[in-house]
Amino acid sequence: MGTDLACPLCDRAELPDDLEVVRTTGTWDERTMPPGLRQAHRVAPGTWARLQVVEGELRFRAETEPVIDIMVDGRSPQAIPPDVEHEIDVSGSVRFFLEFLRPEEG
Repeated sequence: MGTDLACPLCDRAELPDDLEVVRTTGTWDERTMPPGLRQAHRVAPGTWARLQVVEGELRFRAETEPVIDIMVDGRSPQAIPPDVEHEIDVSGSVRFFLEFLRPEEG
């Protein structure tokens, strides 16, 4: 409602426990990833995303507090909080996909 709320899980980019996958993208590589992912963008309010690297690595940066600026590889997925500006930078060979998650209904 126009007021910023403190969200420790968002700042730490930790997925809440009560989420379920509602959509999964196809797998992209450094040539096929959508151009919009390379620039600052946001996941919709109320929706989390999980970045899954299948092969290689990429740089993930999010405007959390403090800022997250890390390399992500296949060892652990990267959570992306709702409505937080972030971007993905790919400089080498990589394959990855995104899962979108929302709170479980019921």
